[in-house]
This record gives sequence, C-alpha cells and structure tokens, in this order.
Amino acid sequence: MREIDELVQVEEPAWPELRKMVADGSVPVQVLPADPGEGRRCLLQMQVTARSVLGALALHTGGLLVDDGWVRVFGGGPGAGTGLPSLAQVNRFPAEFDPGWHPATGLVVGQDVVGGVFALNGGDPAAAGRPGAPGQMTYFAPDTLAWEVMELGHSGWVAWLLSGRLETFYDGLRWPGWRAEAAALDHSQGIAVYPFLWSGEAHADLAATSRRPVPMREVLGVVAEAARQAGAGDAGFLGEV
Repeated sequence: MREIDELVQVEEPAWPELRKMVADGSVPVQVLPADPGEGRRCLLQMQVTARSVLGALALHTGGLLVDDGWVRVFGGGPGAGTGLPSLAQVNRFPAEFDPGWHPATGLVVGQDVVGGVFALNGGDPAAAGRPGAPGQMTYFAPDTLAWEVMELGHSGWVAWLLSGRLETFYDGLRWPGWRAEAAALDHSQGIAVYPFLWSGEAHADLAATSRRPVPMREVLGVVAEAARQAGAGDAGFLGEV
C-alpha cells in the first residue's frame, strides 16, 4: 500500500499535459473545481498516482463537462448539489481507506445525460458480466441496453473524448437542439427521452421524441430496469448519483 504523499508527489504528473489537452481539444469542456480533500481520498482508495490521467482528474478537477455537458467525467468533485459527485461518491468508496476494498464490477468514470455509462474494467470483467479485458473501458449503451467494449484504456478514453469523435459515436442518440438541452441541466439531472431510446419509434425518428429533464438517478434506473425486462440481463452497477 502506498501512502497519500507517494501518490501525490510524483515526477512528471499528468495534470499539465491533461490541462493542455483540454485547452487544445476540439470540443467544449468545462473544468469543475476540485475538493482537495475528496481528491486525495479518491487517490488513496484507488491507489493511483498523480502521474496517471485518472489521478490527475481526481486531484485537480471536480470533473469535466464535455460537449456542453453531454458527457460528465468524474474527478474529485465536492458533490452535494455544488458540482458533480466525486469518483469516490459515484463508486461508493468506503468512508475510510480500506486496502481490501475494490469496485466489484469496475470503476464508473463517466456518464452521459441519456443514461450511457463509461466504466473501467476491474481485474475480472467476465465475472462481473462485462466484456473486454482488465483495464479496458466499456460503455453501457442506452439504445441497446448492453455493455460494449471500447478498445481504449482510461487515458486513451479521455483523449478520445477531447478529439471531436463524439459526434460519430453518438450518431442516432442526438436530436436537433440536444446541445442546448444538455447545457441547461444542472449536475444532478439527465434527460428522459420518450419513446425510449431503445424503442423502434426512437430509432426511426429521434427528432419526434419528447424530452424532459429529470434526476439522473431516474434516468439510470429506467435503463437498468429496461435491460432486465428486455432479457438483456442485469446491467449491474451504473454509478451512485
């Protein structure tokens, strides 16, 4: 086990390069203020250093709002109505450091406003019902109600988010005016779409759907229940928000 000073005080920390990537990226990104104590708590429980992008996000940001808030990347946020929840809060870290605790199904590192979830695989993805290899990123898609493997690790995923390729990734999940609707949400809200994104009606004409802001917890609950009812299996843990 490494103590917090070993995790924070490192050579070649990732934050300067990450900050430059955010500034130079081709999508709008808002960097939220971090809670220093919460960020250190995240690092200690994850046992990652500030040399990693995951550690830099936890230590130096309260999270990122990517593409006018369509995607939320978790960091060391204060939560409690003042910002995004932290990685620790989203993943239900123990209140005090526990060297024996690990997220059973992998680490939830991001969500989008329509119920998509980005998670970093743990040591045994198959046992958790997730595709891909350990340390690989996965995405729970709200239009297919299934986990999909991404050929990326966490740092590659963050670079991908900032690269401008989200437009292609979300083809068929965004409607005219989506940007304004996402930007108007507060940090605890998502967008409820009806007919549901996995329905034939939504696939045929997404622009004709009705949409409203609701608590993000409700958005995630609906997609998880739909996955069970559709026989797609238990979606598993989608994050505590």
